[in-house]
Amino acid sequence: MNDTHLSDAYKPREMAALVEQAGVAKAALPAAQMFVLAMLAGAFIGFGAAAYTMVMTGSDLAHGPARFLGGLVFSLGLVLVVVGGAELFTGNALMVMAAVDRKITGGALVRNWAVVWCGNLAGASGLAAVFAMTGLYSGPMGETAVKIAQAKAALGPLAELSRAALCNALVCLAVWLTFSSRDTTGKILAILFPIPAFVLLGMEHSVANMFFFPQALAAGGDLPARAIVQNLALTSLGNVVGGAGGVALAYRFAYLGGK
Repeated sequence: MNDTHLSDAYKPREMAALVEQAGVAKAALPAAQMFVLAMLAGAFIGFGAAAYTMVMTGSDLAHGPARFLGGLVFSLGLVLVVVGGAELFTGNALMVMAAVDRKITGGALVRNWAVVWCGNLAGASGLAAVFAMTGLYSGPMGETAVKIAQAKAALGPLAELSRAALCNALVCLAVWLTFSSRDTTGKILAILFPIPAFVLLGMEHSVANMFFFPQALAAGGDLPARAIVQNLALTSLGNVVGGAGGVALAYRFAYLGGK
């Protein structure tokens, strides 16, 4: 009987408590450790984005089945973050649960988001620089990299904000679902539906874009700096809105509001 219980998934109310505990632990990390873990997360997402770029090479970027396959490959990034352990800005939107319940301060929350955002940028752009040395961008993959970034740079502000909010609702739901599992296999399976969905639908993930834009520049793409800065700023804001407001606060109200 006990063995059966141990194999059961955590229930939503238990998941909410675990997410909140994780937020407290994240807020308590020393800045240097937090930054290194954030660099790793940026690189992990970058590996998924690079693999997505190669999958889409030779395919129509708007072709649904190809995008879904690309999304499955892109899921590598979040699998590495969750299973390997790293600090991801978009996933850390869930920390707002701990802040609302005053288990961490607002300052600690902002500190984490700021340090992790910068670390993600360093890790993702650094990986793009290493990829530039491989010669992969001198061929068809480079052409695809430029097309992906150009499409992102061409989005208007409202599209960037709304796509980012929807994107991180799915990312945070994926992270939320991983807390239901007691084993690695379950955590991976929890990721393999929400993440391909946001890629398939063309949503905007700020950390992925921290790789996609440098990748395109390394491939010789001509992208306006203003468009890149605007995209990263608005997608980061939209990611917070979708993850913190759309997922974290809703679940906090549903499962922890009566505490």
